[in-house]
Amino acid sequence: MMKQLLEEYRGTLDDQARVLAERYHFVDAAHEVVGVGSVGTRAWISLLLGRDRGDPLFLQIKEAGKSVLEPFAGASRFRNHGRRVVVGQRLTQAAGDVLLGWLTAEGLDGKKRDFYVRQLWDGKGSAEIESMSAQTMAGYAGLCGWSLARAHARTGDRQAIAAYLGKGDVFDRAIAEFSAAYADQNEADYQLLLKAKVAGELTVESGV
Repeated sequence: MMKQLLEEYRGTLDDQARVLAERYHFVDAAHEVVGVGSVGTRAWISLLLGRDRGDPLFLQIKEAGKSVLEPFAGASRFRNHGRRVVVGQRLTQAAGDVLLGWLTAEGLDGKKRDFYVRQLWDGKGSAEIESMSAQTMAGYAGLCGWSLARAHARTGDRQAIAAYLGKGDVFDRAIAEFSAAYADQNEADYQLLLKAKVAGELTVESGV
C-alpha cells in the first residue's frame, strides 16, 4: 500500500523533482508520534534507498486537516488539504523543499485523509536569543521581519499592503506597543500559573 501511495505522491512533483524521486525505492515505513503542535494528526516516516544502503532518503508523510480559518474565510479552493499546505509553503518560503508533495490515503477505519509529504531532516537549528546582545537581537529581528514581509508580499496584494503601511512609523509603533503588551500578558499568565501551583490547583512539571 505504501508503494502505491508514494507513486501517487511522485505524481504531484514537478518534472525535475520527480526524476530525482524515481531513483529511490521504498524499503520500510513506521508510524511517528507527532509533537505538541500536531496532536491528533497522523504521521508516518518512510525509508527509501537509492543506489545502495549508503544513499537513504527519509520522507515524512503528515496528515493535513482543514484550515482553522475555514469557518471565517470559507473553504479552500484545493480539494486536497495536503496540496493546500504544499502550495502555501511554496509561496511563502524563499527556498523550500523540492520534494514537497501530497497524497490521499484510506485508513483502517475506511476514512480517506489528506497528507503532505516532505523530507525528514536529521537536525534542526534555532537562534539562541537568550545569548544575543542588543545589536545582534536587532539584526535578528530585522531578518525575521524581512522574511515575514516577503512571505506576505508573495501571497497577498503587495501594493495594497504597501499603501496601507504608508511611509510613516504608525504601523511600526503599533507593532511595538502590541509586542510589549503581549509580553506583559505572557508574564501575567505565568504568574497565575505559579499561584495555581502553590495553591495546589494545578500540577506543574518544570525542567522538561
